[in-house]
Amino acid sequence: MTDGQPVQQPQPPAPAAQPAASATPPPAPAASPAAPAAPIAEPGHNLKGPFEATILFNKPLRQKFYRLGLQFTGAGAEAFAKTRPGQFAQFDVSNVALPALETIPDCLKDEAARQILLRRPFSFARVAKEVSPPIHPGTNPVQPKPASSGVGKIIVEVVYCVLGPATLRMTTLVKGNTINIIGPLGNGFTVPAGKKRAILVAGGMGSPPLEHLAQVLTTEHPTMDAIAFAGAKTKEDLPFEKPLDNLSREIGFWLGEFGRYSISSFVATDDGSAGFKGFVSNCITDWLSQNSITLNPAETIIYACGPRSMLATIAKLARDKKIDCQISMEEMMACGIGLCQSCAVKCVAPAGGGIPAGDKGDKYKLCCKDGPVFDAKEIVF
Repeated sequence: MTDGQPVQQPQPPAPAAQPAASATPPPAPAASPAAPAAPIAEPGHNLKGPFEATILFNKPLRQKFYRLGLQFTGAGAEAFAKTRPGQFAQFDVSNVALPALETIPDCLKDEAARQILLRRPFSFARVAKEVSPPIHPGTNPVQPKPASSGVGKIIVEVVYCVLGPATLRMTTLVKGNTINIIGPLGNGFTVPAGKKRAILVAGGMGSPPLEHLAQVLTTEHPTMDAIAFAGAKTKEDLPFEKPLDNLSREIGFWLGEFGRYSISSFVATDDGSAGFKGFVSNCITDWLSQNSITLNPAETIIYACGPRSMLATIAKLARDKKIDCQISMEEMMACGIGLCQSCAVKCVAPAGGGIPAGDKGDKYKLCCKDGPVFDAKEIVF
């Protein structure tokens, strides 16, 4: 096919008894309109969209944190019903409006009007299947239940922090708006056989995929014991709603986002404004020391997401304690599907992998396609 015109098929010769063909050729058929862009698909995976999601809510949590609720139907619901904790999606916010100038923080006013060319990646804090309201009046509303396959409406919750022009625009999204999304993408957390205890460690904005993991552990692994740790510079930098009451905190339930799944949680802040004073990695180190007698490393796994320096510390801690560890890496992403290769992560090459002489034995994987979740032993920090 050339220049959008159909290829002319050879015609059989005209019978001799027929008069010669006219010198004026018949008009060529009109070119077909261009086909729409094909949906994105990965080898061995289902279609990834793009999908249109409807905004259900956009709730401020703290000064710069928001919790965004999205609803998918049709093919989008089918795709996101299969989402695993740690996966992510690429949001197109190029057409989302800016907030009023007087509401834009001074630190963002210079870059607020910058054009948004690339999609932005976000992990999921919760994925649930919407349930119809009860038929009988006067009964309690039915809450969303964990997602499952099948046609229906899927609710996805995302937590974001206003850091630049893209997330600044997201604050203007209101109920009924729509947003274009590609996903779910990447590989998420897994639960290896034989594990009976999970330790969830979140640093800064690393909490959303661990919230989602807490939800899945509760529904798919109800006998598994889990505990969560969350750290930030100050209490205002914790991407959660306000901590629970004093009584709840005394018995180990600091955060309602994990408490809803009956998972105990502890908080660490660098300045001591909430919970443990110090890094969250120090907090978990103390906890492991206090529970060393009852802790079986072979039956325990650590899941972590947060800044690279925190992940490096947690990975070393897990290695020293002989505990398996999966980490969700945070890297700058452009395409999100492995084409641009901008999110390369340095990894250790497997033993016996035919490394050329003189090579240090390291190799690179893509955070968006091979991750964002990796075995901690793979990563070169």
